[in-house]
Amino acid sequence: MQKELIMVRFGELSTKGKNKMTFINKLGENIRHALKSFENLKIEVKRDHIYIHLHGEDYDAVASRLKDVSGLLSFSLVYKVENDIEKMKEATLKLLEEEGKHTFKMKAKRADKVFPMVSDDINRAIAGYVLKNSSYKVDVHNPDVTVSLTVRKDETYIYVNQVMGAGGYPLGIAGKGMMMMSGGIDSPVACYMMMKRGVKMECIHFAAPPYTNQAVITKITDLLKVLSRYQGQVRLFVVPFTKLQLEIYRAAHEEYAITIMRRMMYRIASKVAEREKCLVIANGESIGQVASQTLKSMKEIENVATLPVIRPLACADKLDIIKKAQDIGTYDISIRPFEDCCTIFDPKNPTTAPQAEKIQRIEASFDWQSLVDECCENLEVIKVDEDYNELKEEGVDEFL
Repeated sequence: MQKELIMVRFGELSTKGKNKMTFINKLGENIRHALKSFENLKIEVKRDHIYIHLHGEDYDAVASRLKDVSGLLSFSLVYKVENDIEKMKEATLKLLEEEGKHTFKMKAKRADKVFPMVSDDINRAIAGYVLKNSSYKVDVHNPDVTVSLTVRKDETYIYVNQVMGAGGYPLGIAGKGMMMMSGGIDSPVACYMMMKRGVKMECIHFAAPPYTNQAVITKITDLLKVLSRYQGQVRLFVVPFTKLQLEIYRAAHEEYAITIMRRMMYRIASKVAEREKCLVIANGESIGQVASQTLKSMKEIENVATLPVIRPLACADKLDIIKKAQDIGTYDISIRPFEDCCTIFDPKNPTTAPQAEKIQRIEASFDWQSLVDECCENLEVIKVDEDYNELKEEGVDEFL
């Protein structure tokens, strides 16, 4: 009798109705992808749980990958025994001996109502056996170990540990989105939050060489290497933004430069996102954090977008965002001192309440449409996964 089985719980997916199995099957597909390097595993997808048979693979290594799969609430390494009370007693005692604690509590669930003993009777029978054959004591209020036991139709599962997963929905179940990736602290966290809700993400970055340098792109790809742990390969669209940005600063007063610049970014992001069949645009904006993120600015900037704009961090505190960045492994990369195009030309007195009429006058004063088209025609694509080590760029021709 060995602990060779991992039982995966669904959490939010369990609330689904007729399409529940669509979500569960997608989660199973994502688990298989995340664990593809473990050749001996066998994965069973069922309506109640997903079961992973280790077949000799290292549990700790498997668990390290499994806990990053979105849509997964928690999982446990379990004993699987026959639906026989004596087998249950023996397995529970062995499990507690392995734990080496002092007090325990039984928590049995009889999912198979055909089994002749009710949950309370199972608890009492097993607890009595443990008390008789070990130094363990029962503590129902504050035990060192809680033994969970579930009797199902064909077998019983016994475990003491629950490892929490990412939660949310299976990646890809909600479609695809385009993340406006700056390289700061916020946008990678927002990207992770979108992935966690089941949205497969592409990313777009606005580069302004020679005012920004190659280190910024390296910083972005390093961030995406981290995020690829949660998704797999992430495509980065790099926009040559210098010519358009300089024209914006020539045409717009410093007060309105950021507003016009952000509107152009939304226009370009919309074109790229629609081409790539994305359903939404997302970014790391948080209400009031900077001048372009006041509600008035957001309204005037966003109205040029042709897709819905989602802001996962809109109501988040900065300290909470930093904590999440640290948790997912992006923080140390994000704080590298390389500026992107939004900060390198940062105006001293940007407006926080832009007026639509003034925006229209500024945009009417220069040929922004041809510059936007030029940006889209000269995109470069970088494909990033966990094994990405060097800059590999692919031109995108005949975009429009």
